[in-house]
Amino acid sequence: MQNRSLFLKLLSAAIVFGAWEIAGRIPISYAFPTFLESMTALAQMTFDGTIFVAYAETLKPLVLGIAISGIVGVAMGLWIGLSARFEWLFAPIFVVMQAAPLAALIPILVMVYGIGLTSKVFVVCIMAMPVIVLNTAGAVRNTPASIKDMAKSFLASDRDVLTKIIIPAASPIIFSGLRLGVSAGFIGAILSELKITPTGVGDIISYSRSIADYPSMYAAIFSIILLAVVFLNLLELLENTLFEGNNRGYVSD
Repeated sequence: MQNRSLFLKLLSAAIVFGAWEIAGRIPISYAFPTFLESMTALAQMTFDGTIFVAYAETLKPLVLGIAISGIVGVAMGLWIGLSARFEWLFAPIFVVMQAAPLAALIPILVMVYGIGLTSKVFVVCIMAMPVIVLNTAGAVRNTPASIKDMAKSFLASDRDVLTKIIIPAASPIIFSGLRLGVSAGFIGAILSELKITPTGVGDIISYSRSIADYPSMYAAIFSIILLAVVFLNLLELLENTLFEGNNRGYVSD
């Protein structure tokens, strides 16, 4: 199963990169480089250290924002899922945040917090937190009542019901929300660098576009996608480690 999954991932990547190379060679646009040209630019930025200097700036708001969103978002989601009154008070706020064009709030954040790290962390949080909160709340709220009643019949405390019944049962959806939140957080980090101050990877993207160095621009974008994939796989590994009993196979297996 694991070998097949790895094979399918490699096959999927090969198909995408092959299509990218073909599209760049046709070409579909003068501003669309080939995959090999982009990887050459990425290798050059790696060897001269440009990409590491950029990520030293990008990772600060990204890691802080994702950490805050993960901790606060899961805690808020648990509280909303467990309390009807708390859900009535706060759930609509996160529903609106998820539906609203949050990029429009960036000028307001700049006016309030300036163009420093705080504004960028806020952008990551407002992009990542709503989906984490709502997924966690929905998972907790939909935990089968029969399982909770059974635990109560065996004299389980409220804490035991929460830690041994609700959280393990809700963990697949909670981690799905975390993965979606991480993806949104990456978008927020780059958006903040493009809209607030051109620093980090966002600066590479903006500068490369301004001088028509499209291989470098696509290389920077590809590096962000690659880092996001690594983060998501680490989350999946953490979920499998903490809740090994929740692993499920496919019907065809």
